[in-house]
Amino acid sequence: MTRFLDVPDTSRLVATIGVPRFLAELVGTLRADYLRWTDFDKSPRVACHSRDGVIELMPVADAKLFAFKYVNGHPVNAQRGIHTVMAFGALANVDTGYPVLLAELTLTTALRTAATSVLAAQALARPDSKTMALIGNGAQSEFQAIAFHTLLGIDEIRVFDVDEHATAKLVRNLSAYPALRVVRTASTADAVRGADIVTTVTADKAYATILTPDMIEPGMHLNAVGGDCPGKTELHADVLRMGRVFVEYEPQTRIEGDIQQMSADFPVVELWRVLRGEAAGRESATQITVFDSVGFALEDYSALRYLHALALQHDAGTQISLIPPAADPKNLFALIAAESTPAAESVAFELAH
Repeated sequence: MTRFLDVPDTSRLVATIGVPRFLAELVGTLRADYLRWTDFDKSPRVACHSRDGVIELMPVADAKLFAFKYVNGHPVNAQRGIHTVMAFGALANVDTGYPVLLAELTLTTALRTAATSVLAAQALARPDSKTMALIGNGAQSEFQAIAFHTLLGIDEIRVFDVDEHATAKLVRNLSAYPALRVVRTASTADAVRGADIVTTVTADKAYATILTPDMIEPGMHLNAVGGDCPGKTELHADVLRMGRVFVEYEPQTRIEGDIQQMSADFPVVELWRVLRGEAAGRESATQITVFDSVGFALEDYSALRYLHALALQHDAGTQISLIPPAADPKNLFALIAAESTPAAESVAFELAH
């Protein structure tokens, strides 16, 4: 049997332990898996692009577990009244190939993206960071704000979105965190002025320049999340040249990240090397650091592994018969034969003809 977690199941799990604890434990799971980066069989995700968006498959495996995620990105969906990003995924035993978990990943992807942002910021942002600008106030924004507030000590979020309704929604939802000061601003430039960390989570599938060089101040950490597929960027190329750039998996980010604008020899550092102490992260208090985050399959592996452990601990979800029973593995046809008879099939055939 395979354990199945739908959106209500995941929502209840998160509510049971609380969003801050869920994020903190997920950051710990991510860190543990990033530290054993070389154990994983990795590849860039497989993408099918269309005029309005992209549908992707994201596989990864170590010697024990295989994970994949199906995910889309269709910015126009917001105008259609449906989600821009939707996802589901599976976790399976490598030894047998049997899936142990099938789960929603729309909600979980938002949580794991915020957790990954914090993991990178813990290594790259100035330790005394207190203020964050949040550009793009859509579906991902609350998760980023709560993660940075509860796990990194950010006490002021300066928010901006071209959609005022999105900003109003964000401010309303963050009112549940009274220790977090939320400041509405009139422009991106206004939001980032004086910020220690700048997080961009915009959705347009376009070569956008959300941040330009004149907005960047010494010591900033830029958490660029929205540029995550070919033809979609958020940072002016000169912003990338101003700082030290970090990525998840270089072969994928070269295609999909903000660094798609740069030459193939533009220098970047993979985050796992910083976490393992094999490469320097921030080198000075005035250095500009950039996390060009596109989302990588290892993060979904971590999220699925953590979800599975939580589901077992709290007996969450449903057991489903995704795989046929193996009473006689060579007699798969018996499953059909048990539901039909030759006589009934003959009558049905004659009636159809």
